[in-house]
Amino acid sequence: MFQNSIVTKNRYKKFIQEITENEIVWTLKSKEGYVTSSSNNFEDNDGEPLDLLCFWSDKKLASVCAKKNWQEYKPTEIKLSIFLENWCVGMSLDNELAGINFDWNLFGQESDPVELAIEISEALQKLNKDLDFKKFDGIEDFKMQAKNILEEEE
Repeated sequence: MFQNSIVTKNRYKKFIQEITENEIVWTLKSKEGYVTSSSNNFEDNDGEPLDLLCFWSDKKLASVCAKKNWQEYKPTEIKLSIFLENWCVGMSLDNELAGINFDWNLFGQESDPVELAIEISEALQKLNKDLDFKKFDGIEDFKMQAKNILEEEE
């Protein structure tokens, strides 16, 4: 099924805007763990699709996707600071992608988690917001470290 890239990009922008305002990211979780999918756009060195972890900017958007194969999953919130310093960095280390604001057909933006983290950091700075990190000295330190990770990946 064809997914309009403009719609996908707009949902991505909405994700950035809403999570920086609310400082909450949503995912789906079950007894087995967090919801995952396979990339439609990116492969590993063996030609296998990369794994992606799915995130939403709104509980309702996440709930819409909790059906069919994901019906046992429930919306779960993640503080933005934890999402950035644990999830984004961890996904990068595990060679996973972030699936952003997927719709009920499981179409959405597939993003490198470090690039996503940098974009979120910049949006927070534009809002003059800082986060209470455990591993970093504020948003500027986090952004600088994320850029270092990105440079090492290249």
